[in-house]
Amino acid sequence: MDFLWSPWRYDYLASAANVDTAVSSACIFCIGEDQTGDAQRLILHRGLHNFVILNLFPYTSGHLMISPYAHLGSLVQASVEQSTEMMELSKRAISALYDEYHPDGFNLGMNLGHVAGAGVRDHFHLHVVPRWAGDANFMTITGETRVLPEELKTTYARLKRREWS
Repeated sequence: MDFLWSPWRYDYLASAANVDTAVSSACIFCIGEDQTGDAQRLILHRGLHNFVILNLFPYTSGHLMISPYAHLGSLVQASVEQSTEMMELSKRAISALYDEYHPDGFNLGMNLGHVAGAGVRDHFHLHVVPRWAGDANFMTITGETRVLPEELKTTYARLKRREWS
């Protein structure tokens, strides 16, 4: 296996391991009501039933997730209010990401269950991933390495200033 060294990414990796989830070390999406650490946890917006958070390990710049506050393992367990707000927040996320980054498209998706690739199996969430023509280049395909041009704190600042309500 070949290695590509990117020492400037160490700060990102080190900080990802130390993010304070404040409420539960068992579930990263059980965030509680205390909003004082929202910037550190990269929470962009809190709705009535769901919140919007940046992905600590993004596929592309701007990759965010929308999750219900309730610890639910599947979309079918969500109330109409929870699932409706999740879709409304996804529309706002797409609009904000388009205005800030001008992607060529988006992937929206959920991995429900272990065999479907769920990293967090017991708390469902929706991924919103901006995509650009050619964003899966040789680095991703043959090098199995992603190169992100923007630090998470910069992405957070850009998207936090957007209108979410």
